[in-house]
Amino acid sequence: MNAVIDRQIACQDQGYLPSEAELTQWASAALAACDQQGELTVRIVDIEESQRLNSQYRGKDKPTNVLSFPFTAPPGFDYDLLGDLVICQHIVETEACEQNKLLAHHWAHMVVHGCLHLLGYDHIDDKEAEEMEALEIDILTTLEIANPYLDLPVTEL
Repeated sequence: MNAVIDRQIACQDQGYLPSEAELTQWASAALAACDQQGELTVRIVDIEESQRLNSQYRGKDKPTNVLSFPFTAPPGFDYDLLGDLVICQHIVETEACEQNKLLAHHWAHMVVHGCLHLLGYDHIDDKEAEEMEALEIDILTTLEIANPYLDLPVTEL
């Protein structure tokens, strides 16, 4: 099942940004694993926008890697709109470097992680976190991406 992606760039392009095709591939893998389909917006932002949204919607006054905003359809609205992902380019790049991960792989992980949030998965308690992480690992494996929760050395950049 394919995801339909609306890619928005709201940051200074100073490095790698995933293409719409990459975002579609990663989101489609997440949706297929949950037997879902739909449309979502992936907005790539700078630190300031990430921090503002994180503060406004989560009460945390700091930037974060990915925020998920699920769409709740009003009665009678028949459209497969899942919601929005807001991903901070700088945070993803910093984390990938600190965690010795390929940048594209970390982007894929953030998209998969965010899509699972749009589908109702969460990691508030340990049981939910284990279930969500296991699903992320399985999805990323289908994309030939190593378990993101292991500390693995970078083999290429």
